[in-house]
Amino acid sequence: MLRKMVDQISKDGLRVDYTFLSDPTRAVIHRYGILNPADRRNIPHPTTLVIDTQGVVRWKFIETNYRIRPTNEMILAALAKLPR
Repeated sequence: MLRKMVDQISKDGLRVDYTFLSDPTRAVIHRYGILNPADRRNIPHPTTLVIDTQGVVRWKFIETNYRIRPTNEMILAALAKLPR
């Protein structure tokens, strides 16, 4: 499934230079507490995480409505606050 998504993105002339996460056992979903209990398919709430180089979550945006996403400005502001 991830390969299909990467291929689709690549068709548009974009290059994917980051790693996609596959979580078939939902271990990461449970670790970050983002499981959507109302969804019978056991999928997570739409979530954006900013994680520092030590693996610490420094910023988290969770929304129950998949159409609501953080803005680029919100993510950039969170990245700007990371320790250097």
